[in-house]
Amino acid sequence: MNALLTAFSALSDATRFSIVEQLMESGELPVGELIDGKGMSGAAISRHLKVLREAGLVQQRVHGTQRMYSIQPEGLRAIAEWTISKRQFWEGSLDRLGDILEGENSWPT
Repeated sequence: MNALLTAFSALSDATRFSIVEQLMESGELPVGELIDGKGMSGAAISRHLKVLREAGLVQQRVHGTQRMYSIQPEGLRAIAEWTISKRQFWEGSLDRLGDILEGENSWPT
């Protein structure tokens, strides 16, 4: 449970969420490409990447003089499994909401 809380905490920041999205869409990227378009310094991005690494959401490898970042699938798997385990709750809640809204639409005016 602690790993799940750490992952959600790391993703609660918009910049870190954006980095994870970018890596999921593009695959492995050098840190320079993660900086582009974010309007942040390299040091600021590095701090965000450290949080994501410590949360187990991204991994880093050194390739020559570049630091390459990619998604750590195991970290995201914990979030996916938790979400799937709550599927019955969400489906039931949405069904109840649908019933309520349908009932409101059938009230006499």
